[in-house]
Amino acid sequence: MTQTIEDVRAVLIDALELTQSPEDLSRETALFGSLPELDSFGVVALVGALEDRFDITIDDDEFGAELFETVGSLTDFVDAKRTAG
Repeated sequence: MTQTIEDVRAVLIDALELTQSPEDLSRETALFGSLPELDSFGVVALVGALEDRFDITIDDDEFGAELFETVGSLTDFVDAKRTAG
């Protein structure tokens, strides 16, 4: 596991107030449509938490279901944003 995925899992659990432990969230864990906590308010909370934790900006045009598809897709996105930043 990379440090980024560990940090993304921690942000997910904290921002969405999930009851899962970090070890329960693998790269393949489905997010959007699978976690009831990831509703419109959850997305806003999660994006804000990710921006704060990783010092990135997520633009409106980057929002999409594919971004929040799995823990892995979210982690890859954060890694790409950090590299580009």
